[in-house]
Amino acid sequence: MTEAILLMLGIGATCGLILAVASKVFYVYEDPRIAKIEGLLAGANCGGCGFAGCSAAAQAVVEGIAPPSVCIVAGSEAAAQVGAVMGIESSTAEPLRSYNNCDGGNRAADRYFYSGISGCRAASALYGGRRECKIGCLGFGDCVKSCLFDAIKVGDNGYPVVDEDKCVGCGACYSACPKNIIEIKTVSQRLLHLNDELDALAPCRQRCPAQIDIPRYISQIKKHDFEGAVRTIRERNPLLLSCGRVCPHPCEDDCRRGVADDEPVSINQLKRFAADYEMNSGSRVPVRCAPATGKKVAVIGGGPAGLSCAFFLRRVGHDVTIFEAMPKLGGMIRYGIPEYRLPKKVLEWEIDGILNLGIKAFTHVKLGTDITVESLKSSGFDAIFLGIGAWKDYGLGIEGDNLKGCYTGIDFLTKFSVNQQGDSKLTVPIGTKCAVVGGGNTAIDCVRTLVRLGVKDVYIVYRRTRKEMPANMVEIEAAEHEGIKFIFLAAPNRVLGDDNGQVKGLEYLKMELGEPDASGRRRPVPVEGSETVIEIDMLITAIGQGPDISFKDKEEGKRISELKTTRWDTIDSVDPITLQSNIPYIFSAGDAATGASLVVEAIGGGRRAARSIDLFLKGEPVVAAESTLFGKKKISESIFKTVPGVKKTKRTPLPELPVKERIKSFVEADLVISEKDAIFESGRCLSCCRLCYNQDQ
Repeated sequence: MTEAILLMLGIGATCGLILAVASKVFYVYEDPRIAKIEGLLAGANCGGCGFAGCSAAAQAVVEGIAPPSVCIVAGSEAAAQVGAVMGIESSTAEPLRSYNNCDGGNRAADRYFYSGISGCRAASALYGGRRECKIGCLGFGDCVKSCLFDAIKVGDNGYPVVDEDKCVGCGACYSACPKNIIEIKTVSQRLLHLNDELDALAPCRQRCPAQIDIPRYISQIKKHDFEGAVRTIRERNPLLLSCGRVCPHPCEDDCRRGVADDEPVSINQLKRFAADYEMNSGSRVPVRCAPATGKKVAVIGGGPAGLSCAFFLRRVGHDVTIFEAMPKLGGMIRYGIPEYRLPKKVLEWEIDGILNLGIKAFTHVKLGTDITVESLKSSGFDAIFLGIGAWKDYGLGIEGDNLKGCYTGIDFLTKFSVNQQGDSKLTVPIGTKCAVVGGGNTAIDCVRTLVRLGVKDVYIVYRRTRKEMPANMVEIEAAEHEGIKFIFLAAPNRVLGDDNGQVKGLEYLKMELGEPDASGRRRPVPVEGSETVIEIDMLITAIGQGPDISFKDKEEGKRISELKTTRWDTIDSVDPITLQSNIPYIFSAGDAATGASLVVEAIGGGRRAARSIDLFLKGEPVVAAESTLFGKKKISESIFKTVPGVKKTKRTPLPELPVKERIKSFVEADLVISEKDAIFESGRCLSCCRLCYNQDQ
């Protein structure tokens, strides 16, 4: 008995020793965080995260393969707890959501009859599917069948409708769709997406420099969803109040209703209606910003390009500081656009909404004097955006253009605006007979301002005809109604002065139109011996302006001195889409990059620059897709010569103050349409997509 007990003890001790050695030899360590994180996940083992169950997902988080927000079911609270286990911020990733880009559906024409397998993949295998539209929805609902969360359905109109409250961004619908009309994106990715040749784009969207989803916000207005319309516009344009007042709406030139021998939809009036609705509602439509990235960007210039760039950079999580040389933010839309077109209180409200996102701003700070690119880099800024505008007026370069009473357009408007806002007591002596040389918007702003200042005789002197004037037609017509006298085909020859050096007359040569020049307009040719003089005591030259790049010379020997510029003193970009300069951390947009142009062009450029800066800060290649739709490039199949089935309806007229009333003050001249008119005008929209549109309107 004793021997047996001893034998058993010996065997047990030997086994224990062997197991102890084996545990050391074959030991597999498991990070205890894996079990903790697995316990915090939903436990659904659904695979929606892309991993084989919750245990695999937890291991991926610990290994750094997946973010704390890996679980698409557990939500943000679980992500925060997982982040705490890992000792990192849980908010480093935005949630993904599904978005449908096609609203053609049943409106899309069929190329042929299809009676095969009822599935999108099967149908697409046969010549891409029966639909006429190459990228349109096929309508069999493969995306619906793939979704485990009942977040998507094919609506009554025959295209997918996503329930964003149910969508978890798992990507199953995206994988199931053979036409790529379902996209899985974060809000930031949507904000910075550039128009693409493969997108479902209406002609008006292709023409809009800011790339606003015009049919969508018009549809939202039609449904009385005014807040939704504001959100849609602001996804591309943070200055909707300003644009609603000053944009020349090039989008309307490509409106299909206009192509159908009807008046185009008043797109800009609808934008202004939505913008004014928000401002007058007493509250702001909330704007979401992505979690902080820890990256810092300096924006030089608080004009439309700088404000747009700052807005989108802040929305995608970057820390932004604006440096502005003038007393207040706004740039040319504050100091170059008169009060009667864009009231300063409206602009203030709009700018406050941008700054409220957490953007810092410093005024009276000039590049090259108060700050330098070198000092900004040494202060920890990771990238710099130059939105310095085009404040340097071009002169006539003729005899006498420096006499007393001679001004340049932007200089005159700026001095008057600064004085009007109480930022300076500097006054501009106003004459009784004034001539403005030029045919652009600045020239029109000058003459209409002079009328409101009580000047008796105001002339516009332009070397081409009314047809060639680059100013907005509505502004030209308003100037005519307000009594401005137009002298066409007239080129200034010299300025005449009295014995005191005061301007007393303008001599010009009569012109006739010759062959077209590089701009496509017929070149004016002087008529010999046609010198003519008009009596004036004030002359304003508004023939264009360019950027002031003197800051380069003040940092001689520094990196900024290498910044490439064009012969027009604009900042040269490596690529007109990315807007990155030859110095990788410097980007530019707006008038500083293009020369004097439209406000909406500057806004669109600011967003494109923000996209590029975001890529740069992430360490990703700063490039645009080869299929990016940019400039005058259009999707050829979407541009129609005829639009059958459209009934003519009268366009809503622009409400405005009567001429006799508006020329007595700087009260806003153009008014906003009523809600009733907005609903009517939105109903005129054909809800165009790439090929589809609503007929029998």
